[in-house]
Amino acid sequence: MTTTRHTTLAYRLSFNTPAFLGNAEQQGQWRTPPIKALIRQWWRVAYAADQPRGVNVTDMRRAEGQLFGVAADGKGESTRSLVRIRLSAWAAGTLKSWDNLEQPPVHHCEVERTGYKVGPHAYLGFGPLDGRGGTRFGEKVNAAIAAAEKADLSIAFPSEEKDRLYRAFWLLQHYGTLGGRSRNGWGSFGLTPCDGAPAFEGGLDKALTLPWRDALQTDWPHAIGADAKGPLIWQTEVLADWKAVMRRLAEIKIGLRTQFKFPQDRPDGRIHDRHWLSYPVTNHAVRDWGNNARLPNSLRFKVRATPDGKLMGVVFHVPCLPPAQFQPQPVAITRVWEQVHSHLDDVARLKRLPA
Repeated sequence: MTTTRHTTLAYRLSFNTPAFLGNAEQQGQWRTPPIKALIRQWWRVAYAADQPRGVNVTDMRRAEGQLFGVAADGKGESTRSLVRIRLSAWAAGTLKSWDNLEQPPVHHCEVERTGYKVGPHAYLGFGPLDGRGGTRFGEKVNAAIAAAEKADLSIAFPSEEKDRLYRAFWLLQHYGTLGGRSRNGWGSFGLTPCDGAPAFEGGLDKALTLPWRDALQTDWPHAIGADAKGPLIWQTEVLADWKAVMRRLAEIKIGLRTQFKFPQDRPDGRIHDRHWLSYPVTNHAVRDWGNNARLPNSLRFKVRATPDGKLMGVVFHVPCLPPAQFQPQPVAITRVWEQVHSHLDDVARLKRLPA
């Protein structure tokens, strides 16, 4: 009988920005399921990096199921996860109100009814946050996990999987975010190795990147994009706290979105360039995509801590082709992302980051 050896890693997980991690009652709470889901997401990127000839999705799904478990739903055998996660506490979030947290409003050239000003936190957190009449929690949100809240995280897995999972944890440290609106930077966190866990050394492995036009041949996120200048990663200036960083990221997102103008104020039901960034777009529905279509933005934000305890924003692109239901138009999509990358290169106080 063969006994499988296991490796256990321990980290201190500390949030750099508030996290909208909801339980069944929409109460902010520390929970392991979203952490495990995030590990799976970045494990796929690490898996793709190990396949220089391209990913066979069937093989990847089989390997992922064997490692993380499968809920068969009546279509085969269920398997238990070989990755076990433990948190030191499943405590409720301590952030109960957004009073005195919202930053001074930022300019938004399309919001005439508010004097072309929006609350930056409400803009990046729309849904969990409600910006009407001052920023506050949305109707279904009772609390959030506050910035600087910490918990101890323990992860056990088969030792034979350690190289790929180490790489996934490195990606979590540098690019991972958790919870609602996490692609906008909410739920940014840092991992501090504990009890002998290896340090997060070195920069971004080139194997984890892919020329972005090549990445657009695949309809799931599998690599960080790159161009002739290097990885598609930008950083803001260093700022004093998370509130200021999120304000800066809101300015960046508004700028890169509103450069794509609609031909008229009222929706015409057609596909326009801005729709390829993310969908839905307020007041501009696409007739052929229906009412329930969701296209997440492949440009993501992260708030990282600096060695001296201050914070900076990171913008990075994980390009992939929209699903077939969106009837992707490769020429238009390529044109849009070329313009986004050029725009970010030109933004004042934003510079390329090598990793």
